[in-house]
Amino acid sequence: MSTVVEQVRRNLVAIISLVVAISSLGYNTWRNEASEGNRNIRVAGMEIIGQLAGLQQVMFFARFSPGDSRGDARTGWTHVLAVQDYAAVMPSGVMDAAAELTVVWQANSTNLAGDGGRPYEIVDAEIDSVKAATLTALAALN
Repeated sequence: MSTVVEQVRRNLVAIISLVVAISSLGYNTWRNEASEGNRNIRVAGMEIIGQLAGLQQVMFFARFSPGDSRGDARTGWTHVLAVQDYAAVMPSGVMDAAAELTVVWQANSTNLAGDGGRPYEIVDAEIDSVKAATLTALAALN
Protein backbone atom coordinates (compact mmCIF):
# COMPACT_ATOMS: atom_id res chain seq x y z
CA MET A 1 0.00 0.00 0.00
CA SER A 2 2.81 2.38 0.80
CA THR A 3 4.28 1.87 -2.65
CA VAL A 4 1.08 3.09 -4.33
CA VAL A 5 0.98 6.19 -2.12
CA GLU A 6 4.65 6.76 -2.80
CA GLN A 7 4.14 6.45 -6.56
CA VAL A 8 1.20 8.89 -6.46
CA ARG A 9 3.31 11.33 -4.46
CA ARG A 10 6.20 11.07 -6.93
CA ASN A 11 3.91 11.48 -9.94
CA LEU A 12 1.49 14.05 -8.46
CA VAL A 13 2.52 16.78 -10.90
CA ALA A 14 1.96 14.45 -13.87
CA ILE A 15 -1.45 13.36 -12.53
CA ILE A 16 -2.54 16.97 -11.97
CA SER A 17 -1.30 17.90 -15.45
CA LEU A 18 -3.29 15.03 -16.96
CA VAL A 19 -6.49 16.07 -15.15
CA VAL A 20 -6.02 19.69 -16.24
CA ALA A 21 -5.35 18.64 -19.85
CA ILE A 22 -8.43 16.40 -20.04
CA SER A 23 -10.72 18.99 -18.46
CA SER A 24 -9.32 21.71 -20.73
CA LEU A 25 -9.92 19.55 -23.78
CA GLY A 26 -13.50 18.90 -22.70
CA TYR A 27 -14.20 22.59 -22.09
CA ASN A 28 -12.55 23.61 -25.38
CA THR A 29 -14.64 21.08 -27.32
CA TRP A 30 -17.85 22.27 -25.65
CA ARG A 31 -16.99 25.93 -26.30
CA ASN A 32 -16.20 25.25 -29.98
CA GLU A 33 -19.53 23.47 -30.44
CA ALA A 34 -21.41 26.32 -28.76
CA SER A 35 -19.58 28.90 -30.87
CA GLU A 36 -20.32 27.01 -34.08
CA GLY A 37 -24.01 26.77 -33.16
CA ASN A 38 -24.12 30.50 -32.46
CA ARG A 39 -22.35 31.21 -35.74
CA ASN A 40 -24.89 29.11 -37.65
CA ILE A 41 -27.80 30.88 -35.98
CA ARG A 42 -26.22 34.29 -36.62
CA VAL A 43 -25.67 33.63 -40.34
CA ALA A 44 -29.11 32.06 -40.81
CA GLY A 45 -30.73 34.94 -38.94
CA MET A 46 -29.10 37.55 -41.13
CA GLU A 47 -30.07 35.61 -44.26
CA ILE A 48 -33.67 35.42 -43.03
CA ILE A 49 -33.76 39.17 -42.55
CA GLY A 50 -32.37 39.65 -46.07
CA GLN A 51 -34.94 37.28 -47.56
CA LEU A 52 -37.74 39.07 -45.70
CA ALA A 53 -36.56 42.36 -47.20
CA GLY A 54 -36.71 40.78 -50.65
CA LEU A 55 -40.21 39.49 -49.93
CA GLN A 56 -41.32 42.93 -48.83
CA GLN A 57 -39.98 44.37 -52.07
CA VAL A 58 -42.04 41.84 -54.04
CA MET A 59 -45.05 42.84 -51.96
CA PHE A 60 -44.49 46.54 -52.62
CA PHE A 61 -44.45 45.94 -56.37
CA ALA A 62 -47.52 43.70 -56.18
CA ARG A 63 -49.49 46.21 -54.08
CA PHE A 64 -48.40 49.54 -55.49
CA SER A 65 -47.42 48.64 -59.08
CA PRO A 66 -49.95 46.03 -60.20
CA GLY A 67 -48.86 44.30 -63.38
CA ASP A 68 -45.14 44.80 -62.69
CA SER A 69 -43.44 41.40 -63.01
CA ARG A 70 -41.31 42.18 -59.95
CA GLY A 71 -44.48 41.80 -57.88
CA ASP A 72 -45.18 38.27 -59.09
CA ALA A 73 -46.24 35.87 -56.32
CA ARG A 74 -43.90 33.19 -57.68
CA THR A 75 -40.95 35.48 -57.03
CA GLY A 76 -42.21 35.89 -53.48
CA TRP A 77 -42.32 32.12 -53.09
CA THR A 78 -38.56 31.94 -53.59
CA HIS A 79 -38.09 34.25 -50.60
CA VAL A 80 -40.67 32.46 -48.46
CA LEU A 81 -39.10 29.06 -49.13
CA ALA A 82 -35.61 30.41 -48.45
CA VAL A 83 -36.82 31.79 -45.11
CA GLN A 84 -38.24 28.39 -44.26
CA ASP A 85 -34.95 26.69 -45.18
CA TYR A 86 -32.85 29.06 -43.07
CA ALA A 87 -35.30 28.77 -40.19
CA ALA A 88 -34.45 25.06 -39.94
CA VAL A 89 -31.27 25.93 -38.00
CA MET A 90 -32.93 28.59 -35.86
CA PRO A 91 -34.68 28.16 -32.50
CA SER A 92 -38.24 26.84 -32.54
CA GLY A 93 -39.88 30.28 -32.33
CA VAL A 94 -38.37 31.26 -35.66
CA MET A 95 -39.24 27.92 -37.25
CA ASP A 96 -42.86 28.30 -36.15
CA ALA A 97 -43.06 31.86 -37.45
CA ALA A 98 -41.54 30.81 -40.80
CA ALA A 99 -44.07 27.99 -41.12
CA GLU A 100 -46.88 30.44 -40.42
CA LEU A 101 -45.46 32.84 -43.02
CA THR A 102 -45.65 30.04 -45.59
CA VAL A 103 -49.32 29.42 -44.76
CA VAL A 104 -50.16 33.14 -44.82
CA TRP A 105 -48.28 33.70 -48.09
CA GLN A 106 -50.06 30.77 -49.72
CA ALA A 107 -53.45 32.15 -48.69
CA ASN A 108 -52.83 35.80 -49.57
CA SER A 109 -50.07 36.15 -52.18
CA THR A 110 -52.28 36.12 -55.26
CA ASN A 111 -54.41 39.04 -54.10
CA LEU A 112 -51.95 41.51 -52.56
CA ALA A 113 -53.24 44.40 -54.67
CA GLY A 114 -56.92 43.73 -54.05
CA ASP A 115 -59.47 43.44 -51.25
CA GLY A 116 -58.74 46.91 -49.90
CA GLY A 117 -55.16 46.01 -49.04
CA ARG A 118 -56.16 43.47 -46.39
CA PRO A 119 -54.08 40.56 -47.83
CA TYR A 120 -51.08 42.89 -47.99
CA GLU A 121 -51.53 43.85 -44.33
CA ILE A 122 -51.87 40.21 -43.25
CA VAL A 123 -48.66 39.15 -45.00
CA ASP A 124 -46.84 42.26 -43.81
CA ALA A 125 -47.82 41.50 -40.20
CA GLU A 126 -46.53 37.95 -40.58
CA ILE A 127 -43.23 39.22 -42.02
CA ASP A 128 -42.92 41.45 -38.96
CA SER A 129 -43.59 38.41 -36.76
CA VAL A 130 -40.81 36.39 -38.41
CA LYS A 131 -38.46 39.36 -38.20
CA ALA A 132 -39.20 39.86 -34.49
CA ALA A 133 -38.66 36.15 -33.73
CA THR A 134 -35.39 36.22 -35.65
CA LEU A 135 -34.12 39.32 -33.88
CA THR A 136 -35.07 37.81 -30.52
CA ALA A 137 -33.12 34.65 -31.37
CA LEU A 138 -30.10 36.71 -32.42
CA ALA A 139 -30.23 38.82 -29.27
CA ALA A 140 -30.30 35.66 -27.13
CA LEU A 141 -26.93 34.47 -28.43
CA ASN A 142 -24.04 34.58 -26.01
